[in-house]
Amino acid sequence: MTAISDVTQTGAPSTAKLELPPLQLGKHTIDTPVILAPMAGITNKAFRRLCREYGGGVYVTEMVTSRALVERNAESMRIISHDPDEELRSVQLYGVDPKTVGAAVRLIVEEDRADHIDLNFGCPVPKVTRKGGGAALPWKTDLFTSIIKAATTEAARGDVPLTIKMRKGINEDHLTYIESGKIARDHGVAAVALHGRTASQYYSGKADWDAIARLRESLPDMPVLGNGDIWSAEDAVAMVKQTGIDGIVVGRGCMGRPWLFGDLQAAFEGTDKRYTPGLAKVAETVYRHAELLTEYFEDEFKGLRDIRKHMAWYFKGYPVGGDIRSALAQVPTLEVLRELLDQLDLSMPYPGKDAEGQRGRAGSPKKTHLPDGWLATREMDEKHKAMISAAELDVSGG
Repeated sequence: MTAISDVTQTGAPSTAKLELPPLQLGKHTIDTPVILAPMAGITNKAFRRLCREYGGGVYVTEMVTSRALVERNAESMRIISHDPDEELRSVQLYGVDPKTVGAAVRLIVEEDRADHIDLNFGCPVPKVTRKGGGAALPWKTDLFTSIIKAATTEAARGDVPLTIKMRKGINEDHLTYIESGKIARDHGVAAVALHGRTASQYYSGKADWDAIARLRESLPDMPVLGNGDIWSAEDAVAMVKQTGIDGIVVGRGCMGRPWLFGDLQAAFEGTDKRYTPGLAKVAETVYRHAELLTEYFEDEFKGLRDIRKHMAWYFKGYPVGGDIRSALAQVPTLEVLRELLDQLDLSMPYPGKDAEGQRGRAGSPKKTHLPDGWLATREMDEKHKAMISAAELDVSGG
């Protein structure tokens, strides 16, 4: 339960309301059109549970690679697992080979492992783009089209809606998002989500919400979702007003703040209620998160190792001493975690703006790692076709 002191009325004007109708993804009606973005190492079953307890929406798994899934890699099978009470089971797939992506979708559909599948065309990390995957892939129009066709054909066999998440393009000179959106629409994709950055931007600078608006205008006959720089419910309201999108995709803004989905739910309901947790609530959530991770990994050490990266996000802006922060970032067991949390001044209230805003490292713009000759043409040549057939990653989760 959330303590009364952990919820405040902001006094925000009534205009801070998310005026969005339910989102239609194929046969599924999403009353609260908010999507938790797939994030490697973050959006596992444990974190998804914490988030969805605050508000409605679609809560997507970490990215799972098609090859690893087809090979029934144990970690990949864990990644696509869901709690029994997850009403809409959502999985994100990554792949660069149409046959492998199609086979992975077929496995999910035939074994009834998801109600919604998303395809990743937005990942900017070098180990993905240098193989022609992620945000690099839409540049090759024929490859992109083949993957979309293979995936939607298999998904349709089970009436499972398939969506895509993408970036604007590789860089400002090689934009792909408008064309990619139209290809996706024409081949049966249920919705497209756009992160308003290029691959070369990584997470730096500001997300280009105008590009999201342009995509919305270009695709009047299908849902378009917006992603990028949503750190608060007020940011979500602003994005909707500026772009006219049909739904919101929240990524880094919820790291260490699962209650952001409660703020978004309140904005949909037209109230100015916002979650402002004091240090006691944060400590309680951290411990519960660690317990859920231990259960998820079926291993206490793995669970505690995984919670470490969340510490800086949870305690951003809170007056926690450097020594305790350092110890929390190396915590080995639930027992030690409890001892460390008990050393905090749990009477500390919410610190306000210091706890809000950007989460995670933005980094700086960098040249995107690509296969040799990738940008020379929009079509695949024989060298790239040979590379793609052997380029599928076999490790899931990022």
